[in-house]
Amino acid sequence: MTRLPLATVTSACMASLLIATAAHAQTAPAAAADAGRLHAADQSFIADGTKDVATQRDAARIATSRSTDRDVKAFAERVSTDNAKISDALRAASPRGVDVPKNDPDAAVLASINNLRGADFDKTYIEQVALAGEQHTLSAFQAEIASGRDDQLKAVAKQALPTIQEHYAMAQDLAKRKHLSTTAQ
Repeated sequence: MTRLPLATVTSACMASLLIATAAHAQTAPAAAADAGRLHAADQSFIADGTKDVATQRDAARIATSRSTDRDVKAFAERVSTDNAKISDALRAASPRGVDVPKNDPDAAVLASINNLRGADFDKTYIEQVALAGEQHTLSAFQAEIASGRDDQLKAVAKQALPTIQEHYAMAQDLAKRKHLSTTAQ
């Protein structure tokens, strides 16, 4: 058995440790950079999808307190509950290191209904939020399914799509029952 001096063994161990540390330091930024590099379709989905879902949710909360129509209130309660779950799923599925807005609704949409009451509120809510907003949300989720590259985001979009389609169908039915146009404006 060959005996090496303690200084030689210590030097060899330190050199190995330095090489391993340097190798890890080079791969860590690469992994962080990969997390920051998200396909444009996925970035758009995170921005648009979260904004649309937050807008629908917040507008629905306004509708539950401002509307006098039980059908509008029932629709709004359903949308609020479902979109809170969709919002949580979007945040959970977003890649590590990607900033996902927690609550970033479209202020212009909320402002358009915020000061209305009664029949004026119901009409504007149905046309601008329920129909047009749900159609926009539907488009964002369909675009992610078609063009997104992040598997987790696509999975959330696929899972949420039937709910959003149901919301849009419910909005069309609500508009029809209230004698409004069933197409988004």
